[in-house]
Amino acid sequence: MSDSTPTEVVERFGEDIARVRAEIGKMIVGQEEIVDGVLTCLLAGGQALLEGVPGLGKTMLVRTLADALQLEFARIQFTPDLMPADILGTTVLTEGPDGSTRLEFRKGPVFANIVLADEINRATPKTQSAMLEVMQEHTVTVSNRTYVLDEPYFVLATQNPLEMEGTYPLPEAQLDRFLFKLQVGFPSREELHDILDRTTGAEAPEVAPVLDRARILQMRKVVRDVAVSRHVKDYAIRVLEATHPDRSTSPEKVRRFVRFGASPRGAQAMLLAAKIHALFDGRFAAAVDDIRAMAKPALRHRVILNFEGEAEGVATDAVLDEILATVPETA
Repeated sequence: MSDSTPTEVVERFGEDIARVRAEIGKMIVGQEEIVDGVLTCLLAGGQALLEGVPGLGKTMLVRTLADALQLEFARIQFTPDLMPADILGTTVLTEGPDGSTRLEFRKGPVFANIVLADEINRATPKTQSAMLEVMQEHTVTVSNRTYVLDEPYFVLATQNPLEMEGTYPLPEAQLDRFLFKLQVGFPSREELHDILDRTTGAEAPEVAPVLDRARILQMRKVVRDVAVSRHVKDYAIRVLEATHPDRSTSPEKVRRFVRFGASPRGAQAMLLAAKIHALFDGRFAAAVDDIRAMAKPALRHRVILNFEGEAEGVATDAVLDEILATVPETA
């Protein structure tokens, strides 16, 4: 934090976030919770999964974010015929000016700062799995050589609801690599009026750059410095434990409808997100309420329902709501 006081650090953090929100607001109508969720993932060094029907502005959101942050942006349109080499890159034989030949690695679109994996669930599992190392380690390994990706590195994947035709459910191992799963809802009538005014009028809004790479990395360090007391960590752990059906303290919906609970990455996601939520609120210490606010986006994709839960159409968020309602603040 250099020589600045915690109050000054929090104030500057809030000012920078307000500027980014304002630029995104030029292009995206409403969806404040989704915007904050995406910013949380970026600042935590994690990845985001956005789920929603086509046309809700998911692609526009990430394009706008890249423009506002002055980061290199790449978009990958996932399709059933997409191969791993199409996204990671491949080694090709090239000929030099003197006629000699050599092997040269040509980087794929994942070598950017912000990568939009558009409609990721339309690709086959083989191609989806190629993103595992990229998302978790921020590296790419091709032909026994590992390439380190430039920071900040952020993957924002979008997917259509799984009941739509032509989609492949993401494997649990890949879902666990996402810090958040954010569900993009349909806009209200007033928001639809604003969307139509902006997209069918004569003038198109322009996004101005407000932050740069160095400041984003600095903000990530600020996040790590936010204080978290032991009882807040303990609450996050107990919420995580309550997602497992084999625990005697788990609520009835968990024991009845859940097959597998969240992994330890779920607790890490809740804690990091809680720190950022506190900073967004102007505080330099995370509280139990911050854990509660971040629990559903951090855990909804990590809790796997059993057959009965799926057959009865139980929503994972409903299970998490019961957990948050029953887990006490203190043990």
